[in-house]
Amino acid sequence: MADPMLQVKGMRKSFGGVVATDNLDLEVAAGEIYAVIGPNGAGKTTLINQLSGAMRSDSGSIIFDGRDVTRLSPPGRAARGLARTFQITSIFHEFTALENVALAVQAHDGHSFRFLRAARGQARLCEPALEALDRVGLADRANVTARYLSHGEHRQLEIAMALATKPKMLLLDEPMAGMGPDESQRMVGILQSLKGPQTILLIEHDMDAVFAMADRISVLVYGRAIATGSADEIRTNPEVRTAYLGEDEGAV
Repeated sequence: MADPMLQVKGMRKSFGGVVATDNLDLEVAAGEIYAVIGPNGAGKTTLINQLSGAMRSDSGSIIFDGRDVTRLSPPGRAARGLARTFQITSIFHEFTALENVALAVQAHDGHSFRFLRAARGQARLCEPALEALDRVGLADRANVTARYLSHGEHRQLEIAMALATKPKMLLLDEPMAGMGPDESQRMVGILQSLKGPQTILLIEHDMDAVFAMADRISVLVYGRAIATGSADEIRTNPEVRTAYLGEDEGAV
């Protein structure tokens, strides 16, 4: 495996008597797509909140790109190159696709949002924004107001906004949520095209999408990774089948 981009060691988070992540260890190689799956309540959202810095762990460490980021804030982690998208899109519907991504560029550069309107024509904002839109297949939709984009295009736009911050790693929280089969297939192609330059860790319920694109998969159950491996290894793992995928062959 390539040098790890992310190492999680002994990470734990509990809420009263409920343990959300339980001495969790993960290692994500640079340039790979790493999926985390599991039933509702398995701790997936807590995990991604801990990785992004939105939630402080009770114990454990997070090493990102060779540096300990365990105590860094979300902006501190973002500045190191860790970008996150959310299960529910967080875009500005009154702005065009280009303006939304330019806003992300501007925020990454440390400027206030209030200057966006005046800065629309600035090449230092628009050029990287257009490049990010092109990477997710939205270059021809750059001047469309976001409210007129489809749900799938909103997801693409949010990833473009994350890419505009020039991250080393993307944390994607259910990027296929609410999509139909065609949109999901398109998103799989986009994420596969990003692999290599970007390291990707994603939480996802769409098993067809996960098995199609993930290099490795971890299965979370009650905050513990009960198995990690390739798609074929996860499909045939008896413990995984019992705990999550189901006993029937057709359920996988």
